Amino acid sequence: MTPARDDLPRPFFARQYARLSPGLEAAGMAGLRTELLAPLTGEVVEVGAGNGLNFAHYPPAVRRVVAVEPEPRLRALATTAAARAGTPVTVLAGRAELLPLPDDSVDGAVLCLTLCSVAGRRRALAELVRVLRPGGTLRFLEHTLASTPGRRHLQRLADATLWPLLAGGCRTATDPVADLEAAGLAVQQVRSFPFPATGPWLPATPHVLGSAVAS
Repeated sequence: MTPARDDLPRPFFARQYARLSPGLEAAGMAGLRTELLAPLTGEVVEVGAGNGLNFAHYPPAVRRVVAVEPEPRLRALATTAAARAGTPVTVLAGRAELLPLPDDSVDGAVLCLTLCSVAGRRRALAELVRVLRPGGTLRFLEHTLASTPGRRHLQRLADATLWPLLAGGCRTATDPVADLEAAGLAVQQVRSFPFPATGPWLPATPHVLGSAVAS
């Protein structure tokens, strides 16, 4: 198979994520996906669709999903998941920093455990602002900064060492809410929580879920 121009291969992460996904879904991620996607309507772009686990959770009010994924192995799994989804889903190769969509073309957008691994975060959010119609909704479920200085220090230490290599470029010491606001989106309905809810604390344990609205 000829690699797509926008491929970003991360074979170790892709294999491990696919292997670990069922356990994470059973631990509560499936319910979080339903909560994340429930408010969406119309046409939606999902950036960093991974292996397509969101597809089964889109509500009937969503008419169509364009799912963008740069990792080839995960994109192939997402394509299989799209064929089983109740909502029409088109899976495309592409990166968050250059979305293959026209201006003002979607009613909603989804970032689900994606922004932490995007190198050009500012450009990626500008792309989402570009493709969202005025008043469109961005739903996000992302890693976020820990609530204490000591744990934030551990996140920065992890980010500077092995964590991004093992976790597909993920950097945990990020503040997605601040990034969305800096991009000109109006953030609302935010809640922070640990995931998984039980077990040892890890740099990726703090999560945030919410909405942002395009002007």
